[in-house]
Amino acid sequence: MSLRIVVTSVLVDDQAKALRFYTDVLGFRVKHDIDLGVGRWLTVVSPADPDGVELLLEPDGHPAAPPFKRALVEDGIPWTSFAVADVEAEYERLLALGVTFTQPPTEMGPVTTAVFDDTCGNLIQIASQPTTQPSSQ
Repeated sequence: MSLRIVVTSVLVDDQAKALRFYTDVLGFRVKHDIDLGVGRWLTVVSPADPDGVELLLEPDGHPAAPPFKRALVEDGIPWTSFAVADVEAEYERLLALGVTFTQPPTEMGPVTTAVFDDTCGNLIQIASQPTTQPSSQ
């Protein structure tokens, strides 16, 4: 298969505020910041994978975006999910930085998740999954 994910997006109500949150608090790094006149092509990446998938901090200016985002938040549905090695440790780190969680670390079978408010109109999930060692048979 030749398709691969290069950019995915999160709709934000304020790109400058989103940039501060996603870099200063979450720890992502800016990949592209291009002024488009009305908004910016503003992407961030994981410092662990600077050439990996970019997250576009996309303005939520389309009329359908704000009600859609509100409905997701009201129903407690995260917009997207970020992988972390240890949800409990990341939860504690983010709490210390003032991040508001709507769901504390919760075991869901083999996955542990937590959900926080990104301050830009979205709920974001963090998740960790235990690593399994291949059987040596």
